[in-house]
Amino acid sequence: MKNIGFDAPYFTDENEARLYLERIRWPHGSICPHCGSADHHYALKGKKESTAPVRQGVWKCKKCRKQFSVTVGTVFEKSHIPLHKWLLASFLICSSKKGMSSHQLHRMLKVTYKTAWFMSHRIRYAMDKKPTTKFQGTIEADETYIGGKGHGKRGRGAENKTPVFALVERNGNVMSMPVERVTGENLKFIISQNVEKSSTIMTDDFMSYRGLDKKFASHEVINHGKREYVRGNIHTNTIEGYFSILKRGIIGVYHHVGKNHLHRYLSEFNFRYNRRKNNDAERSVMALCGIEGKRLLYKDSPIVAITN
Repeated sequence: MKNIGFDAPYFTDENEARLYLERIRWPHGSICPHCGSADHHYALKGKKESTAPVRQGVWKCKKCRKQFSVTVGTVFEKSHIPLHKWLLASFLICSSKKGMSSHQLHRMLKVTYKTAWFMSHRIRYAMDKKPTTKFQGTIEADETYIGGKGHGKRGRGAENKTPVFALVERNGNVMSMPVERVTGENLKFIISQNVEKSSTIMTDDFMSYRGLDKKFASHEVINHGKREYVRGNIHTNTIEGYFSILKRGIIGVYHHVGKNHLHRYLSEFNFRYNRRKNNDAERSVMALCGIEGKRLLYKDSPIVAITN
């Protein structure tokens, strides 16, 4: 798909936005989200003698007798926000390397800040795509700490910060997640659940990683405590690069992220990193492909400690 600009018709016209989303969600024809029927429904049209207009894009299933549109069963369902603004918000977030703040969306989309904040979280929810296969090959593992600046200890064990653990394949994908504690038991369990046993694990000299050589083909350690950062092919520079992008986004764009929302921001950064070779339009379509089967209600996402 060629890259697109802000003058695309589906960013300004509601009907064009609906048709565009239908092509993405139903490339082979509309499907009833209630019963899954693909050939037992028809588009509703208003009767000539009726004064009540029928909204474009409304279908009725002959099998289950229920009405539906392209937004039913997605993160956009029952939203009063125009669909073209949803598509533009998705494109903006997907095309911004380090993210886009809700204040920026609020100004560009001309919606309230509260609305923009919730829109961005729904889009992040659509971006949440769990790996379908285990990582393999050369895998780098490391942890970092996300949170506001504070007094006292920095790094491991820092107060008021949330540990984030990540795995990255060399020349491949990344997976990061918040963890309660960076104990050996926790980290080794996550690694064993997501990495093939035939893989080579690269870590720093943190004690929690000891013993990985017994579970995997090999475990190579780079000693950061002795200012060692590269030894031949042994390093954790790939994952450090990912953490650099993540922290620049959190600190420079979002400024502060509440602990209870951090997992959604990590989904956003995972999504963009794993699709770094795609252009903005392709990433936007991939995000829209993840809207189905997901709902995120405002009551489930209270605004807590968010200042972006």
